[in-house]
Amino acid sequence: QVQLAEFGGGLVQAGGSLRLSCVGSGSFFFNLYALAWYRQAPGKRRELVAGISSGGTTDYSDSVKGRFTISRDNAKKMVALQMNNLKPEDTAVYYCNAKGSSTSYWGQGTQVTVSS
Repeated sequence: QVQLAEFGGGLVQAGGSLRLSCVGSGSFFFNLYALAWYRQAPGKRRELVAGISSGGTTDYSDSVKGRFTISRDNAKKMVALQMNNLKPEDTAVYYCNAKGSSTSYWGQGTQVTVSS
């Protein structure tokens, strides 16, 4: 059974940094999956924050470009999100996603709260 587990959420002051990690387990070819981080704030829809393709191409939402960096380590089945210069509007539950040609897996989410 494939599972994704996120780590690293917490409470931080505006301007601070956090690093989220997501580790995959189970039988799947992690290196073939596109990976992404999404977030969902209370009362809002889940939105894409950053993505990285199987080949390492990255993409970011305009709201986090220049502040967040996504990376992957296929040997460790891990995708990370380095978040710098955090703002109160970054407060949300963050989810990692692994998307293959016909399957998609989600983690359980980790809370990030940025105080002003």
